[in-house]
Amino acid sequence: MSTPATTTSVVIESIDSSLWIRLNRPERRNAFDPDMCSTIVEALHDANRYRSIVITGSGGSFCAGGSLGQLSEPTVTDLRHLYRSSLALFDAIRSCPRPVVAAVNGAAAGGGNELVVACDLAVAARSATFGQTGPRVGSSPVTGATNVMGVQIGEKRAKELSMLCRRYPAERAYEMGLVNEVVDDEILEDHVRSLCREFELLSPRYLEITKVNSNLWWNSARDSFSNGLGMLVQAIGSDDMIEGARAFLEKRAPQFPPAE
Repeated sequence: MSTPATTTSVVIESIDSSLWIRLNRPERRNAFDPDMCSTIVEALHDANRYRSIVITGSGGSFCAGGSLGQLSEPTVTDLRHLYRSSLALFDAIRSCPRPVVAAVNGAAAGGGNELVVACDLAVAARSATFGQTGPRVGSSPVTGATNVMGVQIGEKRAKELSMLCRRYPAERAYEMGLVNEVVDDEILEDHVRSLCREFELLSPRYLEITKVNSNLWWNSARDSFSNGLGMLVQAIGSDDMIEGARAFLEKRAPQFPPAE
């Protein structure tokens, strides 16, 4: 049985009966790029020997979504690759036969929040924050937040997150139903390990059946993911995309052109 690939940007390790996947680009708040997505997808495809999977971050951040550095000078090829890699990552989480738990140890923003949506369960540190960033940075959260998140927390709440781009503390995320539990920061990983030990007492065969059957809403929304990504590709290089990305990188408020 092959060993999952490990790179400096993604640290993969076995802990008890679980596979832990740690995003390791703290200098950019663990924003993922296509190479990181590919490494995680490979690990998930080789995860049958484990009883559960945990995805977490390093350096006090969970995940800031897709890396925005290239959006200020976008190319269709690069961004299409990033979009498709993001969707492949989320699909791999959903198709993995083992439960995937998000251990949210810091900010889950943009695609990082959608990563939480894709996971089967989520446990948040008390200092964690959640929120979408799309319209603020010249993008749109079409791979989970505009569709599946509505099933998880309700349509009105999902639109609030997707459209207003506010940031929510962990306790509020718990109240909305975005995460299962909130625990003190210093016990997050120990608590998640305890949760994973519960999976050891359960049938992997019937957990897989339960998970596959629970993907009804994800599968129903799958076409909307592809359609949304197609629209994002058509908008590459737009004034809104470039201004949103530059404002994000320059840490200032965006000045979008007037609506047409």
